[in-house]
Amino acid sequence: MTSTETAGQQPGNSSSSPFRHEATDRDAAPQFVLPLVARIERAEPPSRTDALETAARAVLVLLADERSAGDGEWAEAVRDWQDARIRKVVRRARGAEWRRAEALPGITVGGRDAEVRVFPPVPLDGWPKELARLQVSGTELDDPLPPEAPADGLPVLWLNPELEMSAGKEMAQVGHGAQLAWWELSEEERAAWRGTGFALAVRSAEPSEWAALTRSGLPVVRDAGFTEIAPGSCTVVADHPALRKALPYEEPQGS
Repeated sequence: MTSTETAGQQPGNSSSSPFRHEATDRDAAPQFVLPLVARIERAEPPSRTDALETAARAVLVLLADERSAGDGEWAEAVRDWQDARIRKVVRRARGAEWRRAEALPGITVGGRDAEVRVFPPVPLDGWPKELARLQVSGTELDDPLPPEAPADGLPVLWLNPELEMSAGKEMAQVGHGAQLAWWELSEEERAAWRGTGFALAVRSAEPSEWAALTRSGLPVVRDAGFTEIAPGSCTVVADHPALRKALPYEEPQGS
C-alpha cells in the first residue's frame, strides 16, 4: 500500500524536530518512495502484528545502515527521499517473486515468522521492474491470538483504534512512525536502540487513550490520504521512552 507522512520537515532532532513545524515546500521537491516487500507465502502467511513490527524495524535498519549516510552508495537517494515526503509503498511477494526481489540491493529483516525486504528509495516513476510488477493488494493478515501487552520500557508504535486499514497500509504507517522517532532521537539514543536490534512493539491504542496520545507531544503520523483513509488522519503515535522523558513535565492535578 502507498502511504505518505505529512507532518514532518527536514530530519533532525531537538529544535529541528520534523513533527513540530509547519509544512514547507516538500511537495515541490522530486518525489521518491521507499519500497518495502513483505514475503507472504500462500500456505504460511505471517501474523499481522509480526509483519507490522518487522516492517517498522526494516525502515530503521535502512536508516541506520552505513550505506544510507555520508558518502554511502544509498545516501543520495535517502537524502532526496527525506527532502520530500517520506512515501513508502508495501508490496507482497512469494516464491520466485520473492527470490527475484532478494536479488536486488536491499536488506531483509526477519521477525518471528515475517520477512520484509527494504530497498533504497527510488523515484516515483523509476521502480525496478522486478518490484514494479509485484502486487500491492493481498496483504490481508490476521493474528491467531491477540498480542500481549508490550513490555515495560519497550518503544511502542500506537495505531489509531478508530481507523480500519489494510495490513499493507498499516505496515507503511508504522514505518513512518518509526522514522519520525528516529529523527527525533540523539545519536546516543539511536545507538542504544540499534543495540537492541530496534526492539519495538506495534499495538492498537485503547480508544479512551488515543486522543491523549495525539496531544502528548510524541511524534504523530498524519497521512496524506492517497489511499484508504481521509487526508490528515492521525494514524500512528511513536512512543519511545527517550522521547517521553523529553516531554515537558506536567504537575499532577489534585482531586
